[in-house]
Amino acid sequence: MASLVADIAAEDVLAAPDIPCVRRRRLLTRFRYWRGIVLLIAAAYFLIPLYAGLRFSFQNDYGHWSLYAVKALPAQTGFGAAFFLSLRLGAVTLGLVLVLMVPTAIYVHLKLPRVRRLMDFVTILPIVIPPIVLILGILHAAPLWLRASPYLLSLAYVILSYPFVYRSLDAGLSAIDLRTLVEASRSLGGSFVRTLLHVLIPNLRSALVSATVLTLALVLGEFTMAQLDLWTTLPVWIYQFQQDDAHVATAAAMLTLVGTWLLLTVIVLLDRSQSRRAVRQGLR
Repeated sequence: MASLVADIAAEDVLAAPDIPCVRRRRLLTRFRYWRGIVLLIAAAYFLIPLYAGLRFSFQNDYGHWSLYAVKALPAQTGFGAAFFLSLRLGAVTLGLVLVLMVPTAIYVHLKLPRVRRLMDFVTILPIVIPPIVLILGILHAAPLWLRASPYLLSLAYVILSYPFVYRSLDAGLSAIDLRTLVEASRSLGGSFVRTLLHVLIPNLRSALVSATVLTLALVLGEFTMAQLDLWTTLPVWIYQFQQDDAHVATAAAMLTLVGTWLLLTVIVLLDRSQSRRAVRQGLR
């Protein structure tokens, strides 16, 4: 009888649910529930203004849907010049910041690991210092021939993009065995430039894509520095033209937003396709 009672008690214990596991599942369920609510709120926060802008762009003064604003946009005075100026500034800024930051980040990780904290502090300063302070200091310090060039903005945008580019590269370098890759390449006779181009950059592709996306988004959307430097980039043109035709200016802003999003999506997709090809070639 005692053995029978013991067997029944053992079966009850085994059949009883694990109370910590049940609580954990409930917490996970609640966490997923609240995570969905937060995502919905964030989506509404971004999508509702976007929908309002698109609706205003595709409606005329009488409230009827029309493509007048989009069709009239290319013919507006100054739109083409402002658009191509923003693209040129984005390309020059991206080239300069990558040429400066990629070797610097690699050298700091490889030779000066103790300086990483100082680099973190220095590269965060452009976020702390307002852009209006930066551009006023640059305009007072820059020579006259440089102030007469729009590419002074590229130098200023390089400073603004430091926090994003350095942190993308820092995360990418921390994810790979940098010292082993460099020593293996140097032992095979590779120079530093060859090691950088053929060994390190392919392993930093994702970090470089992140840096590219953030830099282009910053340049295409920056307004304060361009306005104070008296150059009509695309954001400045939108601000100035809204006084003449708000529908066309809003359509330009919406098309810029959508175009930037498509450009960044293409960059990310190209990086993913190259990564998949590299994985397939490695498996073969």
